[in-house]
Amino acid sequence: MRKLLAVLAITMGAVGTVQAQSQDLQSNADPSAGEEMAASCAACHGQEGISSVGAFPNQAGQQMSYLAKQIMDIRDGHREVAQMAGQVDDFSDQDAWDVAAYYAEMEPNIGQAEDDAELLARGQELYRAGDIGLGIPACSSCHSPTGQGLGTAVYPALSGQHAEYTVSTLQDFAAGERHNDPNAIMRDIASKLSDRDMEAVANYVLGLH
Repeated sequence: MRKLLAVLAITMGAVGTVQAQSQDLQSNADPSAGEEMAASCAACHGQEGISSVGAFPNQAGQQMSYLAKQIMDIRDGHREVAQMAGQVDDFSDQDAWDVAAYYAEMEPNIGQAEDDAELLARGQELYRAGDIGLGIPACSSCHSPTGQGLGTAVYPALSGQHAEYTVSTLQDFAAGERHNDPNAIMRDIASKLSDRDMEAVANYVLGLH
């Protein structure tokens, strides 16, 4: 028992140290330095953080904590993104936070959802209330009613995100091809969504603002 308690104490101490380091990096994040580091990112994500291609995500207005985590996960091999191969290999943790801070200050995209009454209704239902019968929680419980996300929990902003990118992300989670979600929360949810439900949610969040 004493040995177990000692291990738990060491583990909790290590977690606390990591969290403190992360908070320190975040508090020192420099958007100006991030702008310089993000110069090459504009080719895919746009000069203003809004991509002109649906397959590439908009980054403008993204939660800083979420984007910093994704950059570091890609760098460390915890998330595979073919288009990002080699792009952030040389980034330090502080570089990741600086770039994330740069994009977080940008004005998010204001999208226009497809005018399909049935699709919009289903998307709104899933986002606002979920589907109890399918065991799907409301998207808004983590991503906020306005789609701004929750930085303290590292939940991303979804408002104005390209529908094509959102669908492909949900598909990757459902297939287990993306697995850097805490406690497999998105893998569990996405696996319960039909293709039509994914399309409905993606269309709804595109126009959510």
